Amino acid sequence: MIPAAAARSGQGESIWVVSSDMQQARGLAELLEDAGYGALVLNSAAAALAQVAVAPPDLLLLDALLVDGSGFDLASRLKALAQTSPAPIIFLADPTHPEHLVQALESGGADCVNQPVKPHELLARMAMHLAGARERRQARNALDAFGYATLTVRPQDGKLMWQTPLSRELLQRYCPKHPPYASRTAPEVQSWLQECLRCLRRGDAPRPLVLSQGDGARLTLRLHQQTGDNENASVTDSEEWDVDDWLIVMREVSDQAVIQSMRDVFALTLREAEVLYWVVKGKTNQDVGDILGSSPMTVKKHLERVFVKLGVETRTAAAGKATARIAQLQPQFSG
Repeated sequence: MIPAAAARSGQGESIWVVSSDMQQARGLAELLEDAGYGALVLNSAAAALAQVAVAPPDLLLLDALLVDGSGFDLASRLKALAQTSPAPIIFLADPTHPEHLVQALESGGADCVNQPVKPHELLARMAMHLAGARERRQARNALDAFGYATLTVRPQDGKLMWQTPLSRELLQRYCPKHPPYASRTAPEVQSWLQECLRCLRRGDAPRPLVLSQGDGARLTLRLHQQTGDNENASVTDSEEWDVDDWLIVMREVSDQAVIQSMRDVFALTLREAEVLYWVVKGKTNQDVGDILGSSPMTVKKHLERVFVKLGVETRTAAAGKATARIAQLQPQFSG
């Protein structure tokens, strides 16, 4: 019987019950559905892997032993897949095998519950892990919404532990020779990560990685923090650099994005913003005219209106004010 406090703890989340014991699995599925979850029973590792392409779960309940292999091996494989790596895995452990706890955690499991399962304990642990996964997902989605893409990489071999859709799209664009759904990150990123770790061991601050395209767009990657047991550690307060995976934050900046920011911030016309942008880049009126297809005199007139709107009198003052303001909005921008 489900305790009243946990009677409707679920919000329709998809829970996979992967077990070779069908009687147990159906009982758990009934418990989960009564608690407000959506339950899917799978009887083998092969069935679970086949289901990944259909719809990934929000959480898995996983037997240590399956009819076609080890639940620990399945957990490792699911954690290596972008679709299923965010989903917490709770192992259904046999209390007569205490070593299963260590194997569960080493294979990527978030928790273990002993069999026979106590309903109130299982539902409480599920609610806790689902809440944590929901917060992490919301944080990643928020970063994506503001143009910041994130991924987590294991430093020893460059293995991708998870990445947001935006980060995959950006890396595919800037590292076109690297397969977008590879299990490891692009060689450029892996080499940079190793150099960052060498900097940290020397006590130096790691530099960002900047990847460029011919159209003036740039992708900047920055080392953010370790995840896992040291999830709250920053790049300045941890000494065990190789212990956990690293969270990398990336953001794309393009000429057009900076021009649009200048236009919005200073209430410029598009052509005025374009002129100011190239002045910030150190171009002369003649250069700007050649770039924009205008005469130097026309560029000068646009620039005079820019001076008025920015409240300055010289090119140097205009460039300085624009650079300082845009740098606040586009941190990777460099005049």
